[in-house]
Amino acid sequence: MIKTKTLGVFCALLFASTASLADINDDIMKIQHQWARANYETPESEQEKAFEMLVAEARKLAELNPGRAESKVWLAIVLSTDAGVTGGFGALGKVKEARRQLEAAEEINPDVLDGSVYTSLGSLYYQVPGWPIGFGDEEKAEVYLKKALSMNPDGIDPNYFYGDFQFEEGNYSEAIKYLEKAALAPPRPGRPLADKGRQAEIQKKLQQARKKM
Repeated sequence: MIKTKTLGVFCALLFASTASLADINDDIMKIQHQWARANYETPESEQEKAFEMLVAEARKLAELNPGRAESKVWLAIVLSTDAGVTGGFGALGKVKEARRQLEAAEEINPDVLDGSVYTSLGSLYYQVPGWPIGFGDEEKAEVYLKKALSMNPDGIDPNYFYGDFQFEEGNYSEAIKYLEKAALAPPRPGRPLADKGRQAEIQKKLQQARKKM
């Protein structure tokens, strides 16, 4: 029989763990919402400052939760988006850190956020320049993006990024196939702004791909 005192301590620990999980989920949702606003609604002239602040917030969340893969994935997403916004010599350092964060997240929980580790790694590997400037690698990109698709075959992001990758490779019929599937992806709970912005990107890329056919 579990002693009353022991049971009380166990319940307190369980409650604390559940509360902590709820807190970080709320914090992740906040980062997601701020990222969508900065990426899709903030004027270009203000994006650099917006992402500078968001990187600091995402980094703090990751540092406070070193054992949580979600916070590392979102720090990586924010860093890589910031790199695209700011450009310049500092961008390479940001994408390298993003890759390190994603690799660390993979070690903790490779299945986190429906395969977002692999979607994000894949997108980095085909968008970052190759050697000697960066670490870009089309073969690695395809491996990671296919892995993301195997984990979340109907998701908007894995289909969009694989379609975009195929577009960049000049495979326009394959690009259209996956972009059209991305356009039909179910909405993500709590992320209407991100879905709206991504759908606009999908339609723009579809138009470009169809013109190439």
